[in-house]
Amino acid sequence: LFDGSSAEHWENGKVSKGYLMATGCTSKKRFEDYSLHLEFRTPYMPAAQGQGRGNSGVYHSGRWETQILDSFGLEGRENECGGIYSIAKPRLNMCLPPLAWQTYDVDFTAAKFDASGNRTAWAWITVKLNGEVVHEDLELPKNFTTAAPINSPLKNSEGPIFLQNHSNPVVFRNIWVTSQTTR
Repeated sequence: LFDGSSAEHWENGKVSKGYLMATGCTSKKRFEDYSLHLEFRTPYMPAAQGQGRGNSGVYHSGRWETQILDSFGLEGRENECGGIYSIAKPRLNMCLPPLAWQTYDVDFTAAKFDASGNRTAWAWITVKLNGEVVHEDLELPKNFTTAAPINSPLKNSEGPIFLQNHSNPVVFRNIWVTSQTTR
């Protein structure tokens, strides 16, 4: 999805110095079940506090946010780096200091629907932050997390990957997705 050369796979994507900026960009392709690798860097913002420190996020199917935040040395809550925003805190805080490149490796299984459009299973997610599992086979028991770009009733399995713009200069590199077999 991003190799440093162009933002051609993103709506509203902007590249600067070989990095994809956190501009509120949405993948042009829609995904169902996938593995995602993404590298990100939070800025050094020593005067900022709380959600004002390097805030961004990765939304799966445009609905469920894996939080990005300068959370180095903090408790590890659902609204901090590694958290599934408004759903679950990470098992442990694996956030590195600001300006360090960090990785998310995510296995996502979309919600499933029968022929009549009725949901038969919620979405599931496993998240590694900097190589450590912080969520394993976590069921996502809501239609979306707080402030999701897609917050309508869940009606199908496919959706985009969305990189949140929270007015902080977070940057991304080396983003790729591979399709997975359904659970």
